[in-house]
Amino acid sequence: MKFLAGLVLVVACGAQAQFEILDGKTTASLRGIDAVSPQVAWASGSGGTVLLTTDGGKNWKHCAVPPGGEKLDFRGVQGFDATTAIVMSSGKGDLSNLYKTTDGCQTWKLVFTNPDVDGFFDTISIKSRRGFVIGDPVDGHFAIFTSNDSDLESWRRFGNPSPQRFRDVYIDARPLVAESLFAASNSVMEGDPGSDIEFVTGGPKGALFHGNIWRMQGPDNPAELEWTSALPLAKGASAGAFSLAGYGEQTFKHARRYVVVGGDYQSPQAAMGTSAYSKDGGQHWRPSQTPPGGYRSAVAYDPASKTWITVGPNGSDISKDDGKNWTPLKPSAQDAPDADKNWNAISLPFVVGSKGRIGKLNVKF
Repeated sequence: MKFLAGLVLVVACGAQAQFEILDGKTTASLRGIDAVSPQVAWASGSGGTVLLTTDGGKNWKHCAVPPGGEKLDFRGVQGFDATTAIVMSSGKGDLSNLYKTTDGCQTWKLVFTNPDVDGFFDTISIKSRRGFVIGDPVDGHFAIFTSNDSDLESWRRFGNPSPQRFRDVYIDARPLVAESLFAASNSVMEGDPGSDIEFVTGGPKGALFHGNIWRMQGPDNPAELEWTSALPLAKGASAGAFSLAGYGEQTFKHARRYVVVGGDYQSPQAAMGTSAYSKDGGQHWRPSQTPPGGYRSAVAYDPASKTWITVGPNGSDISKDDGKNWTPLKPSAQDAPDADKNWNAISLPFVVGSKGRIGKLNVKF
């Protein structure tokens, strides 16, 4: 969610849905969306699909398929402008890749392939020309890769895996049994890759918030994890935290507000354990008093209207009190009957979902 200035979320009395359904002329399952501005946005999905709009969603360009990407599932995309973007595919081993375009997606360059045979890329975040990619645990450690290069074409493993180094807390911190990240909406990671990041997980042992991870400065100053907090969310192999968002100055971490959403994607109607919030930068979490109406795969914050919005397969919800209470969005008479449903990911003002579904939140600038 890069464009925020001047964005005013329209929420009528009774919380009416305000989505305009757009035509991307695709049937791909879309899970990646990144709005560079109200006019420019990149979307990505299954079957090597990458889309680009430069007119606010009226028309979507079908990008050239990256080399060898016809069967790849592009779960994440990060755009810089109307010509430059990096797209991330998710899959076991070398099915997880990063491709870059600098010519409006006419051509793509493969810039990184997962070096772990059993690895799986889950999320990518790029800010200020610095980036992180996080994947499922490999050999008992979370797989994290980073790029400091301005062109983002050189990526390396993050941290030092040596167990002899006391300060290698991040790399040496072993995940819980079967703990993993969910690649549902490319939004389990939050923060600024130039300074620190946070990410959330799920699994049968519960969901966790891994907070304040610093960049490794050199072999004598490895990566560090400040804390890990348990999240009051649903537990299970298909349950946990699916999306994280926050606001507040990154330098004042204890004052930063966070909201996390999720649940159990195999029980999408179950409302319990679908949302939690933190008022102290992720140190302590509380379950939402009035949770969303079911499993939610993505959440975003609009600072102009001080509104959170979360989306999922069976509905959408908003919160005006930092995630404590959620109100369902219901289609108005002017909306499509299912305007609030079947969404996977959000980057304001755009949302994407299965079977090529694209929407735009009705906003005023």
